[in-house]
Amino acid sequence: MAIHDPAIPYNILPKLPPKFDLETKRIMRKLADTRAALAEMKGMGAIIPNQAMLINTLTMREAKDSSEIENIVTTQDELYIALAAQLKNINPQIKEVLNYREALWSGYRLIKERGILTSNDITKIQQKIIENNAGIRTQPGTQLKNAASGEVIYTPPEGEDLIRKLLKNLEVYINLDDNGIDPLIKMAVIHYQFESIHPYYDGNGRTGRIINILYLV
Repeated sequence: MAIHDPAIPYNILPKLPPKFDLETKRIMRKLADTRAALAEMKGMGAIIPNQAMLINTLTMREAKDSSEIENIVTTQDELYIALAAQLKNINPQIKEVLNYREALWSGYRLIKERGILTSNDITKIQQKIIENNAGIRTQPGTQLKNAASGEVIYTPPEGEDLIRKLLKNLEVYINLDDNGIDPLIKMAVIHYQFESIHPYYDGNGRTGRIINILYLV
């Protein structure tokens, strides 16, 4: 099988569902470990008296940690002070983290109301995160590079029409009732596909991590 040149747009990204085995021994071992960890966390969470406080704390922590992956570094104290005081003139990094938190809650409300997640919903989430309405990439030139060496490691698909078709295919897969596929395995497939499409100029990583959470709601 030929290896795709990472400097060339990956316009032949296969659509979903994947054609390969999703239940290899290695994957199933990792799945068992993950489910055990989740069960332990669920048990610990159940003994906390104030569940609302737990959820509010976790969403803020998720916003902080997810943003930190993108080198947007803040502290818990800074975030809670800004949120409680509803400050208007705040540090841009704090603002970005709070935007992420609001985007997560917005997506959660959509899921609870309709029970599905559409490609338009995903774009709205991304726009809330970065406060920009640029939407789907329309211009060529987006590449993912090694931060240290500058080497191109991946060039996502190009062309607005193709990107929209790939997102629509992803939308169908997200909302499809798959027979027997574990939700955690499917979440990994969804995350891989979304990040491979890389539909936006900015905020793809943070949007993808919110999709992970919303899929499991």
